[in-house]
Amino acid sequence: MNLSVERRQIPIGRRTLSYLACGPFPTDTLVVFLHAFPLNAEMWMPQLRAVPEGWAAVAPDFRGFGDSTPDDAGIVRAGARLEEYADDVIALMDGLGVPRAALCGCSMGGYAAFALLRRAPGRVAGLLLADTRAAADTDAASASRAAMLDLLDRGGPAAVAAEMRPKLVGPTTRQTRPDVLAAVDSLMDSATARGIGFAVARMRNRPDATSDLAAFRGPVSVVVGEEDALTPPVEAAAMAAGVPGAAFMAIPRAGHLANLESPEAFNEAIRGWLKSAARVAP
Repeated sequence: MNLSVERRQIPIGRRTLSYLACGPFPTDTLVVFLHAFPLNAEMWMPQLRAVPEGWAAVAPDFRGFGDSTPDDAGIVRAGARLEEYADDVIALMDGLGVPRAALCGCSMGGYAAFALLRRAPGRVAGLLLADTRAAADTDAASASRAAMLDLLDRGGPAAVAAEMRPKLVGPTTRQTRPDVLAAVDSLMDSATARGIGFAVARMRNRPDATSDLAAFRGPVSVVVGEEDALTPPVEAAAMAAGVPGAAFMAIPRAGHLANLESPEAFNEAIRGWLKSAARVAP
């Protein structure tokens, strides 16, 4: 199935949240795709076009990414929290009249999914966690975030994109898939300096979500690229092992953006996960 995908917008206060949508609305079976850093909702096009029958899907651009406006001027970067992304997703769900949704988050999108789980656990019907982790930043990771903020302030979004580019895909993709590399470059091009800076601060400020994930009783699937150096398969497998009944898939010849590097395998994981989520949908 190759579904039609539309770009839509909703106002949230003085900001505009832009999102991609496909399928029938209103719906009781919605999957929300949450994008990685420093990309945007377009990274999910291979999945949006292949959403299983009976499901609708949306993929929002986080603040300052894609076509969504950045954080309001009154918000201070150092105090930014992922719960603010979660609030935007909840506002989108409310606007669509959807009480619960299955959340599929990649990397930073996984962190946002955990934030929504903390904020409103009753709104979450299932979790697919791709190339992400439940643990908070280590001291080394926090220092790396600080270095990235310094790089952003000195060189702007282009410098951050150059830093991230070799880390986002695996060696197989770098060697054999120039089309994926070009797509990743295009996805990073629309990120604003304010969007990037606030995103880095939010990731740096996030709490450990291990207990939140362990307490969740909906269907959980953990997917990781076998060549992911940012969130290695051994960490993903351990995260899945901490959740009774969680499914786990390691995708060969894929790195941190497994959904783009190997969309067929990733979509297979989604289909199995959504079958479980459909059984608990209202």
